Amino acid sequence: MTASVLDSWAMIGWLQGEEPARSKVRQLLEQASHGQMEVSMSLINAGEAFYLIAKRHGAAPAERFLSELATMPVQTLLPDRRLILNAARLKSRHPISYADAFAVETARERKAVLVTGDPELWKVSRQEPIELLWVGTKRVH
Repeated sequence: MTASVLDSWAMIGWLQGEEPARSKVRQLLEQASHGQMEVSMSLINAGEAFYLIAKRHGAAPAERFLSELATMPVQTLLPDRRLILNAARLKSRHPISYADAFAVETARERKAVLVTGDPELWKVSRQEPIELLWVGTKRVH
């Protein structure tokens, strides 16, 4: 079974209906609901999505996001010590957010494709062994 890890960029793009994130993430979620795909997200990235939604739109939409996430075919994963330290090591090598480092390391640990549209992660993917499913509107070269 193919596995995908969503970062907060992909999740927020999907929630806001931004293309191509909306259609690509929706397709992954449909496949997951039929048992054809495993979709997961680090709890760190779910927390990042929560606070970004809360900052932009208020507490009620952020809480609604958490409620909806609990019903979606997405496994939310709590990082263990090894993943936390691997994320810290990755962060020390690249100018990315700590949450982005969790997305990368979660995908690596699960041998999964990282679903993102974050230009910072595009740059990391050129230097680190990670496969991306690009759902952004533009790439940084």
